[in-house]
Amino acid sequence: MKKTSKWLVLFLAIVIVASVGLVACGTDTSDEPTEQSSTSGTTDKDKPAVEQKLRLNARTEPPSLDPGTATDSTSFEILRVLMEGLVRLDKNGQVTKGSGMAKDWKVSDDQLTYTFYLKDDIYWSNGDPVTAQDFEYAWKRVLNPETAADYAYQLYYLKNGEAYNNGEATADEVGVKALDDKTLEVVLEAPTPYFLQLTAFGTLYPVNKNVVESNPNWAADASTYVSNGPFKLASWEHDSEVVVTKNENYWNKDEVKLDEISWVMVNDDNTAYQLFLNKEIDIDAAPQELTYELIQKGEATSTPILGTYMYLFNTQDEIFKNKNIRKAFSIAIDRDAIVNQVTKGGQIPAYGFVPPGSSPDMGVDFREYNGDLIPDVSEAKKYLELGMKELGLTELPTITLSYNTSEGHKKIAQAIQAMWKDNLGVEVELSNQEWKVYLETIDAGEFQIGRYGWLGDYMDPMTFMDMWVTGGGNNGAHYSNPEYDALIEKAKSTADQKVRLEALAEAEKILMDEAVVAPIYFYTRVFIQQDYVKGVVRHGDGATDFTWTYIEK
Repeated sequence: MKKTSKWLVLFLAIVIVASVGLVACGTDTSDEPTEQSSTSGTTDKDKPAVEQKLRLNARTEPPSLDPGTATDSTSFEILRVLMEGLVRLDKNGQVTKGSGMAKDWKVSDDQLTYTFYLKDDIYWSNGDPVTAQDFEYAWKRVLNPETAADYAYQLYYLKNGEAYNNGEATADEVGVKALDDKTLEVVLEAPTPYFLQLTAFGTLYPVNKNVVESNPNWAADASTYVSNGPFKLASWEHDSEVVVTKNENYWNKDEVKLDEISWVMVNDDNTAYQLFLNKEIDIDAAPQELTYELIQKGEATSTPILGTYMYLFNTQDEIFKNKNIRKAFSIAIDRDAIVNQVTKGGQIPAYGFVPPGSSPDMGVDFREYNGDLIPDVSEAKKYLELGMKELGLTELPTITLSYNTSEGHKKIAQAIQAMWKDNLGVEVELSNQEWKVYLETIDAGEFQIGRYGWLGDYMDPMTFMDMWVTGGGNNGAHYSNPEYDALIEKAKSTADQKVRLEALAEAEKILMDEAVVAPIYFYTRVFIQQDYVKGVVRHGDGATDFTWTYIEK
């Protein structure tokens, strides 16, 4: 998790360790091991068949199951089994032909034109055929200014995509066109090395044009929902439970072993853990207070993922419009203490914004290349005094730190609240809101400091960097800097990885020098899972795919 890859992905709504994250939501081709399916060669005919139902905990209501407007990891986790794009990343996180709606594709010599050929046997859950027109319609719908999609910028790679989104071009001028029912032509603004990865991302899923145009609220109720993926939406009791069942119209249904997946919405760690112990939940995030103990006992698993947990500053706020005030609050956070004494789930302290492992095609790890960009805690007070002088203040007014309701976020906020008191002498109030309300608060800019998180949508530093451009849909800091924008545009307009690396590295230095955000740690995925659950595929960006999952008892 567009808001948030990551996969708004911002990572604000999935619980990872103590985190209900925004997502970005996203895709990945990392080398992280995935749990592969294994089946027994013998069958006990006298043994009743195992019920193929998987029970999960979403922790919170998914804000949207419309691919065009979804921005968070909770929504995208469900969408990943309901929908399918031109590509579905395989069990190893790789792009392979025939894995999704497209059976094949060709790329022009100049890397600007992609021609996708769709399978013949692909259908929506209502029986309608999936067509190239569905993809064209869906992508242009995301870019349509009237949709106001936060993730519209993921389609700025298309020729005239940004221009159309800004009202400077027509839909017909956008570089996506159905040549016939089974052929989709895509023309890009510039060579984009990770474009095929993007086609697996939720914002680029197709939608059924007839369904969407006949009912604008089609995605809010199971009775009107139409999907093209492994599962279909069976029921949605809002703020309580989402249930999906196997989609018999799915082209690869024989590979789908589960009959049903359900997500309850239990946010309290203790309650959720008790449900897990009672085998009423099959997979969940490890409870914050028990994370270290469970990892040590081998009852929880911790793996790094491509994501950053952070606080962002509202750069339009009367106090935090000042760069030095922002720097003071960022520098005053003892990141090592947070991961060693609070989260204790193997997280990596973040002294830059882009996490390790984001740049497999650049020949060097971006994080190592750009180094640590946040000064020592001892420098914090100096920047605070300078900022207050620039603002003409002798003391700061009340400062509020906002976060979405979660015990994990609360513990981190309380620890950092104490650090700001000790290192800056500043009193900070804490304010928490339920997920959907919190997203609205961030979007409206009605905050001073806000908890944020981001998971990469694809394996490239750009998935972390382009969110901060002026007017970006996931630019929760409401930041604007022409120099930063120009560097991002430079990196987007070339396939030369050395040029891209240098431009993105310089952009990150600006982001950190101006303290637009205060990265706190790089995520790990800490989860508990019943041993009878098999075949769960987990990608390095935090995305989980249950397409191949099954129950074996």
